[in-house]
Amino acid sequence: MKTSTAKPRRELIDVRYADERAKTRIGWLDSKHSFSFGRHYDPRNTHHGLLLVNNDDIVKPGFGFETHPHRDMEIVTWVLRGSLVHQDSTGHSGIIYPGLAQRMSAGTGIQHSEKNDSWRLEGNKHADPVHFIQMWVVPDTDGIKPGYEQLEIDDELLRGGLVTVASGMKQHTGASAIRIKNRHAALHVARLEAGGSVELPNAPYLHVFVARGAVTMEQAGPLAQGDSVRLTGSGGHRITASGPAEVMIWEMHATIAG
Repeated sequence: MKTSTAKPRRELIDVRYADERAKTRIGWLDSKHSFSFGRHYDPRNTHHGLLLVNNDDIVKPGFGFETHPHRDMEIVTWVLRGSLVHQDSTGHSGIIYPGLAQRMSAGTGIQHSEKNDSWRLEGNKHADPVHFIQMWVVPDTDGIKPGYEQLEIDDELLRGGLVTVASGMKQHTGASAIRIKNRHAALHVARLEAGGSVELPNAPYLHVFVARGAVTMEQAGPLAQGDSVRLTGSGGHRITASGPAEVMIWEMHATIAG
């Protein structure tokens, strides 16, 4: 996909409420889609900036996504509750849990599965669903070698500020963040207590997603779990938590062209 770093012509704050999202509900899966996904296609809602997918998934124990392919995509997975087993065709296998950031670069092609069956690897069967957010951004370059990275970042989140979780931006080189293959994008997460606040970075494109709890955002108002805000040509707004909350913020300095 072609991208553009041209500056937006006007500022825009677009609030999207949780109930407005498309939904996929089958026996083992409750999935909510912030953008067009699968059979839920809306030509007016295909992406924001470089972000193509922001899926909010709950998977029952013993089930999950069987082996399937991806190509030329940076896929970041963030678990909110429970555990998710990842296995892929490059030989990586492991358990993703809250506070562990994971990135998979699909590149020339990769196959992977994601299932709520961690007892296969650690032996203790459980009856807990897994709740996770999966996000896709386009890479800088197509046809790269597939790759995988994960990083424990829970300690930094406990400090209550805005923590860079995944980034391809030059200024985050050497920071405690997994690297994604797009130099124009970064994912930040804030885990806030009641009254805690953070300020949004300034960027041509921002996507704010309330993963849990409730917050108030300047110029957007009260936001509940599952709500999101798409900002264009803006930034610097302050977000304040009404109670314990977790907010995910994509900072993007380019957009998908066309």
